[in-house]
Amino acid sequence: MNLFDEYQVGEITLKNRFVMAPMTRSRAINNVPNDMMAEYYRLRADAGLIITEGVAPSASGLGYPRIPGVYNQAQIDGWRKTSKAVHADGGRIFMQLMHTGRVAHPSNMEPNTRILAPSSIAMKGNMWTDEQGPQSCPVPEEMSREDIQATCQEYVTAALNAIEAGFDGVELHGANGYLIEQFLNPSTNTRDDDYGGSVENRCRFAVEVATAVSKAIGSIRTGIRLSPYGVFNDMAIYDDIDATYSHLASELGRLGLAYIHHVDFSPQGAPEVPASIKAEIQKQFGGTIIANGGFDRNSAEAALVDNKADMIAFGVPFLANPDLIYRYQRDLELNTPDFDTFYTPGEKGYLDYPVITKTVLTSSEPV
Repeated sequence: MNLFDEYQVGEITLKNRFVMAPMTRSRAINNVPNDMMAEYYRLRADAGLIITEGVAPSASGLGYPRIPGVYNQAQIDGWRKTSKAVHADGGRIFMQLMHTGRVAHPSNMEPNTRILAPSSIAMKGNMWTDEQGPQSCPVPEEMSREDIQATCQEYVTAALNAIEAGFDGVELHGANGYLIEQFLNPSTNTRDDDYGGSVENRCRFAVEVATAVSKAIGSIRTGIRLSPYGVFNDMAIYDDIDATYSHLASELGRLGLAYIHHVDFSPQGAPEVPASIKAEIQKQFGGTIIANGGFDRNSAEAALVDNKADMIAFGVPFLANPDLIYRYQRDLELNTPDFDTFYTPGEKGYLDYPVITKTVLTSSEPV
């Protein structure tokens, strides 16, 4: 196996094993996808699979400024521009559905929305708002059973909207301290009902959302992202973390999801994810694994050869290099990312990275 080989995900044949990782870019003015975003994704259509930035499944799922949604017609129409552009250049694209839960501030949200979470525990630290700058995150409302059921349905509706907008599938964001992971982690989930306490109960929301979305659009068009041992957004390490992800992977495997996409943030200073839990997730899931976390070409190839993953996701390298695959195949120098423009509005740091070529490569093309 190598990065440039074709790979089958469900009924979709991907032209290589490169995945463009989901990355928040904050360019959706009024939370509506635009022409600039369509061009951004089109430029990276050489990836075997593109996973979009996190997309809010409902207005209450908006946490950050300028993140896109997929819960109204303007947003669906806006996203259709992206799917058409990527498909026209031979690419495949999944939409990541991200409900931020407690990681939110009212200034970034629409009127009459609510900040919801498994328990009424505020996130430590600040949230950026365009109106007031950094602000403390408020204490969220603890979700009632009715809220849980309604939110699950919001994921379903968002997934159907993504398919209507022409996407090949969706990825549920169960990582990075957002709503699904807030249910998994006992530091953010102190419930005493059947959504809290035991491993099985804390995994229940994730499994119910994945089940409902799979029934709506098909399991082969549904993936999920997980971040075991992640501490982003005030997540804590807990005693039965390995058992939690082992159980969750097993339950997701029963559903026959398209993939599990796990991310290891240790290259950025987070606790290292033990190789044992990565192997346990792979074993219990029994399906396609996308690995993400500080890979370069050599380490990515090694992970494939060692059967630790089936595809490799690249984040910042794709952000700064629309032609990443061309550069990797020819051992060319990579562009330097401009960290100051990762989340700023406008084309600077978004559409202006130099591109050597836009030739679409296949595994048969000589290096």
